Amino acid sequence: MNVSKPDSSFAFVKEFILLGFSCQWKIQILLFSLFLTTYALTITGNGAIVCALWCDRQLHIPMYIFLGNFSFLEIWYVSSTTPKMLINFLSDKKTISFVGCFLQFYFFFSLGTTECLLLAVMAFDRYLAICRPLHYPNLMTGHLCIKLVMICWACGFLWFLIPIVLISQMSFCGSNIIDHVVCDPGPLFALVCVSAPATQLLCYTLSSLVIFGNFLFILGSYTLVLTAVLRMPSATGRHKAFSTCGSHLAVVSLFYGSLMVMYVSPGLGHSAGMQKVATLFYAMVTPLFNPFIYSFRNKEIKAALRKVLGSFSVF
Repeated sequence: MNVSKPDSSFAFVKEFILLGFSCQWKIQILLFSLFLTTYALTITGNGAIVCALWCDRQLHIPMYIFLGNFSFLEIWYVSSTTPKMLINFLSDKKTISFVGCFLQFYFFFSLGTTECLLLAVMAFDRYLAICRPLHYPNLMTGHLCIKLVMICWACGFLWFLIPIVLISQMSFCGSNIIDHVVCDPGPLFALVCVSAPATQLLCYTLSSLVIFGNFLFILGSYTLVLTAVLRMPSATGRHKAFSTCGSHLAVVSLFYGSLMVMYVSPGLGHSAGMQKVATLFYAMVTPLFNPFIYSFRNKEIKAALRKVLGSFSVF
């Protein structure tokens, strides 16, 4: 591998090496097949949901608008990193350009932040629907729904912009090897020539705010939801509400748990292997399961999917 040499002038680094999973060639092929299958299923599942919700006008209501945006987001979220992972499995060099690394960094973190915000908005929507059912149509209007979605996307793509620009302006010297599957702030900070504690603190502070802030909001929303559900006289209503809450909280736990391990506790000295596994959980596993957890158990979504598949079968 062509690794940059330390230099007193701190020569500009033109590319990085993403080590990914360093293992035997047969295992690399096995992982490539596994990741490619996961990626294809994720794109297909979330894409089917987007098409079904787009084509069925009866589902153009806030709950499904949020869900459609969430599935659309997942397609781009998993696409921001997985194609490069797949290429590196079949490559000996495993390089990524300097610009490509920071573009991946930006889109991966921006889409991840947008996902955190959308999960919080979806929890708020369920709170209004269950705790304020009579006022829900007047509170969660189509106008407010679209506005909340736009705010999530805008804030998501602005949240980490300054830290990423600051990190990209730093001087990198010594090794250009990133022992990770993606361009991540932790390994990048380890490669800078001069430590930048202020930028590092800013990065982890923003990570903590978006993760903990949204997680606590979701936890508070569902605490109120569960309190309202327990007061329901109908056992069927309680079961349906608990099922919805359980599915959402399962995804939230999987997604936020791995995020907290990675970006909120940088001082715990996590091994490179643990960082890679945690990243794969929220970068690939959660987007794969979301269509099944959120949508394929929903009767309205199933009916919409049948209509879409039926229309394609005609051709």
